[in-house]
Amino acid sequence: MQLYDIRREAVMRDARATVTTKFRPTNSDEAIAVLKQDHPLNGAIRQVVSYWEMVYGMMKWGILHPDFGLESTGEGMVLFAKMEPYLEEVRAQKTGVQFNNAEWVASHTEAGKKLMERLRPRFAPAVAAR
Repeated sequence: MQLYDIRREAVMRDARATVTTKFRPTNSDEAIAVLKQDHPLNGAIRQVVSYWEMVYGMMKWGILHPDFGLESTGEGMVLFAKMEPYLEEVRAQKTGVQFNNAEWVASHTEAGKKLMERLRPRFAPAVAAR
C-alpha cells in the first residue's frame, strides 16, 4: 500500500495544508459553499476528502485495521469533526462529498469513537464561531 506516499505527494501536501488551516466552517452555508466548484477551497477539499474516504473505506471493508490506521494520524477525523455538524445539510445538497466512510469509522470503531470524543468539543460550531 502506498497510503503514506500519497499523503507526501506535493499536490496532496498542499491540499492537506490548505484544508487544515483554511477550512473552518461555522455554519452549514459555509460547509456547503466549499463544496461548490467555484469556491477557492473546492479543489483542496475534494482531494483531501476523497483520500480519507478511500482510507476509511479500507477500514470499513477490513483491508486496513482502524486501530492501526488511526494510531498514526487523526487528520481525516479532524476534517470529519469540522463537517459533522452540517452533514445533514451537506447531504441534502447532493454534493458528492458525503463522508460516509468517515462517519462509519467515527461511529463503528472503538478507535474512531474515542478519537471523536476528543475532537467533537474542539470543532463544535460554538467553538468554531469564536
